[in-house]
Amino acid sequence: MKKLVALAVALLIPCTGGAAPREKEEKKVPPVLKFTMKGLDGKSVDLSQFQGKVVLIVNVASQCGYTPQYKGLQKLYDTYKKDGLVILGVPANEFGKQEPGTDKEIAEFCTSNYGVTFPMLSKVIVKGIHQAPLYKHLTSKETNPKSAGDIKWNFTKFLTVGVKS
Repeated sequence: MKKLVALAVALLIPCTGGAAPREKEEKKVPPVLKFTMKGLDGKSVDLSQFQGKVVLIVNVASQCGYTPQYKGLQKLYDTYKKDGLVILGVPANEFGKQEPGTDKEIAEFCTSNYGVTFPMLSKVIVKGIHQAPLYKHLTSKETNPKSAGDIKWNFTKFLTVGVKS
C-alpha cells in the first residue's frame, strides 16, 4: 500500500479543499470522499468507504474512441486492488453523446466487453449547469487550482489518496 500511495502522491491531482459537499460526522474524511453517489445497480455508494485507499475517478463512455481504456483500467485494478487501489467509473454523455445507454445497458456493456469489476457509478453530468456535485468539486478552482475548469472529453482521470487529513 505504501508503494501505491507514494506513486499516487507523485501523480496526484489535488482533490482536497473547498467547501464540504455534504455534512459528515467524520471530519477526517477527505472532501473528495464526502459524496454519496448512485451505483449502476441503483444502490447508494458512499465514497467515504474508500478512505485509506488510492482512488482513480474516470468519466467513461461506451461509444468513444477511448472506450478500449476499460481494458487497461481493469488490468490496473486487478493488479493493484489488493494494495488499496479503487477505480470509480463514472459514465457521462456530454461528449459526442457517446454514452447513450441506461445504467443497466452500461453495466452489461462493461461486463460483457471488458470484464469490468471495479465500481461503476450511475451516469451523471460531468460539466455544465447540471454538473454532478462530485465533478463540480473535482473541477473547481478552489479544489484543483492548477487544472480547474470543465473536463474536455471522456476518460478524464482524477487521482486522489483518500487518507485522513
